[in-house]
Amino acid sequence: MFAYLLDWIFHLDVHLVALSGDYGAWVYAILFLVILVETGVVVMPFLPGDSLLFVAGALAAAGALDPWLLAGALSVAAIAGDTLNFAVGSYVRRHAVDTRRWRFLKMEHVERTHAFFERHGGKTIILARFVPIVRTLAPFVAALGDMPYRTFLTFNVVGGLAWVGLLIFAGYAFGNVALVRDHLNAVLLGIVALSMVPAVLGWLRETRLAPGKH
Repeated sequence: MFAYLLDWIFHLDVHLVALSGDYGAWVYAILFLVILVETGVVVMPFLPGDSLLFVAGALAAAGALDPWLLAGALSVAAIAGDTLNFAVGSYVRRHAVDTRRWRFLKMEHVERTHAFFERHGGKTIILARFVPIVRTLAPFVAALGDMPYRTFLTFNVVGGLAWVGLLIFAGYAFGNVALVRDHLNAVLLGIVALSMVPAVLGWLRETRLAPGKH
């Protein structure tokens, strides 16, 4: 499973081209499902998100996909995913479910996301869109913290539109530039690395300020 996931991440462009050729318009539904699960299922934060959107945009520039249909469908998927995640968090809070028994939910990730909320407040829902793992856990933690749904919905819509739009149209604009196209795997790794920077900086700050650290 892990090897298959790595193969998808490192050869995302090849797999998406193959999907587009094999399934035609159904590729929109497949991409919709991946983004929905990546943002909506709290135990599935490892699916490709940023890189998937960028490559989809690059394929749209090459004429394989419609960029506006792609952006619209995946924005809906991102917003629906966060809404689903928030609903699960609300259920857990109301019924006092012990999430420590969830084998695939790492509590250190939950705690890191909670710390993210402590620093950034409600706009964490927007900022988290660009940080893997935190992106998936932010709606869940927001619900556990009893964030009003109307407040969450506003941040959710803004964040979903910004995340999907920026990455798809970045891929559309730059994905078929010769330098980027010829080194696409390196670019995708760079996107993932850059999206991890806020989480790494936050971890370093927390480590430096932890009791007993000087």
